[in-house]
Amino acid sequence: MNIEEFKKWLKKFEADKDGRITVKALRQAVHAMGGRFCQLKAKLGVKKGDKNFNGVIDDHEICHLVNFAEKHLVIKVVSTY
Repeated sequence: MNIEEFKKWLKKFEADKDGRITVKALRQAVHAMGGRFCQLKAKLGVKKGDKNFNGVIDDHEICHLVNFAEKHLVIKVVSTY
């Protein structure tokens, strides 16, 4: 998938549709992919992607989750250039 498809996929798990990915939403995404240790992986993913330290992944921070997703969710995100 490309980065836009990745963002769209993550936002399916966002309960309040405010454009921010919480630990809970990321946990649901990990679980949907059949991942194990969903809560731990979700906390790790948010920690790695949350560059402004507000506890959530904002729209401009989603790109920081690409490495996490490729390693822990076995998703390949490709550039659209």
